[in-house]
Amino acid sequence: MKKNLHPSYAPVVFRDRGTGTCFLTRSTLDASRTTGSIEVDGRTYPVLDVDTTSDSHPFWTGTARVMDSEGRVDRFRRRYGSGS
Repeated sequence: MKKNLHPSYAPVVFRDRGTGTCFLTRSTLDASRTTGSIEVDGRTYPVLDVDTTSDSHPFWTGTARVMDSEGRVDRFRRRYGSGS
């Protein structure tokens, strides 16, 4: 591999702003974008606050709403005619 081509890949903690849940993972995150640091198992990692994670996203929490699309074609045909 070429040197100085790829960004550094290091452990980082992502913190959900809504729930406060933290996820320790690896990322190519630039250290200047972090919002502090946190200690996990005796080691200190940079923290990045994010708006949505799997802990707060409606799809993963089961609170997603299903949009009712039944009858849209019929309503369109009533408004604008069937076209035949």
